[in-house]
Amino acid sequence: MTAHMLRAARAVFHKELLDALRDRRTLMTVFLSSVAMGPLVLVLISTLVTSIEQRAEARELTVVGLDAAPTLRNYLLRQTYTLKAAPKDYEQQIKDSRLADPVLVVPREFEEDLARGETPVLEIVSSSANQRAQSGVGRLGRLLDGFNQEQGTLRLAVRGVAPGAVQSVQIEERDLANPASRAAQLTAMLPFFVLMAVLYGALNAALDTTAGERERGSLEPLLMNPAPRLALVLGKWGAVSAVGMLIAVLSTFSFLPGQWLLRSETLAAMFQYGPGEAFAFLVLLLPLAGALSALLMAVAIRCRSFKEAQANATVIVLALSLLPMVALFSQEGERPWHLWVPALAQSTLMARVLKGELISWPDLLVPALGCLVLGAVCLAYVTRQFARAAVR
Repeated sequence: MTAHMLRAARAVFHKELLDALRDRRTLMTVFLSSVAMGPLVLVLISTLVTSIEQRAEARELTVVGLDAAPTLRNYLLRQTYTLKAAPKDYEQQIKDSRLADPVLVVPREFEEDLARGETPVLEIVSSSANQRAQSGVGRLGRLLDGFNQEQGTLRLAVRGVAPGAVQSVQIEERDLANPASRAAQLTAMLPFFVLMAVLYGALNAALDTTAGERERGSLEPLLMNPAPRLALVLGKWGAVSAVGMLIAVLSTFSFLPGQWLLRSETLAAMFQYGPGEAFAFLVLLLPLAGALSALLMAVAIRCRSFKEAQANATVIVLALSLLPMVALFSQEGERPWHLWVPALAQSTLMARVLKGELISWPDLLVPALGCLVLGAVCLAYVTRQFARAAVR
C-alpha cells in the first residue's frame, strides 16, 4: 500500500469517525447497548436467582385435604415446612400463572389406605405453562419421596426385615461440573447479548457511510476524488470498525462493575468474570467487529436509501441472532466446524470462557481467519461497487 493511499485512507477514516460520533443515534446505541447492558443483564439474572432462592428458603407448601392425612402432616412439619391451604380455584389460578406454587392434593382415604398397607395416590397439580409453579414440582416430588422411603422403612422394621435387604445397590451422584460451569448455565445468554451489542453498534455507522451518503448525494462527489477506491473503502471501514470495537470494549468490561449489583450471594460466588475473562471476550470480538462492519457495508452499498439498507440489514440481524442457537439445539454438542462460522465461533468460545475452560491458540486463530476471509471478500465487493459508481 503506497503512502498516498495511506494518507487518503487516514483522512477518510478521521472524517467518517467524527461523523459517526456526532450522530446522536450512534452515541445512544453505544451507551445503551454497551455501558448499561452488563449491569442490566446481571441484575435481571440476579433477580431471577434471588426469587428462586427466597422461595426455596421459605419452605412453604400449598396443600388440599391434608386434614385427612395426619401422618403426612407430621412428616412435613418435621421437615420444617409451613403448610398453606390452597385457594378454592387453585386450578384456574395455576393456569393463569397467578399461583406460583404447585398444589399437593391429598385424597380423603389417605390415612385408611396407609393403615391397610395399600398405596394411596398423592397428586401434584401444576402447569408446564406456569414456569414458577413448575419449578417447585421437583422439590415437592423429592420431599414426598422422603416420606415414601420413611414409611417403607417403618413397614419393614415392623416385620423384622432390615431396610437394607431390599436395596441391591447404592446410588451416589457425582457432579463433574466446576462452579464456573454451573454458573455458565445461568449466564449462557451473556455471549448473545454481547454479540448483538457489537452488531447494532456498527449497524448505523455502516449504513450511514454507504446508503446514507448515497441518499444525501454526497457519495458521488467523494468518488470524484482522485484517491484510490480502496483507500476510500478502507477509511470508511476503519471508522465503522472502530465504532463496533468501541462497543465491544465497553460491553465486555461493563460486566465487571455490573457484578457489584448481584443480589444473589450464590450467583456472586459462582460467577467468576474478571479482567482475564473480559480480555478473552475482547480478543474474540475484535475480529468479528471488523468482519460485521464489512458485511454490513456490502449489504448497504447497493441500497439507495437508509431505510432500504435497514430493511436489507434485517437479514444479517436475524442470521446473527439465530447462529448461536445452532450449538444450543445440536444433539452432538460442539462440532469442529462451529469454529469456522463467524458469530457462532465467538459464541462457542465465549461460553468456554464462562465455564473456565482453557482455549488453545488454534481455537483462537480459526475464528480470526474466518472473520478475515469474510471481511476481505466484503471489502473487495464494496470496492468494486465504488468503482462502478465512479464510472457511471
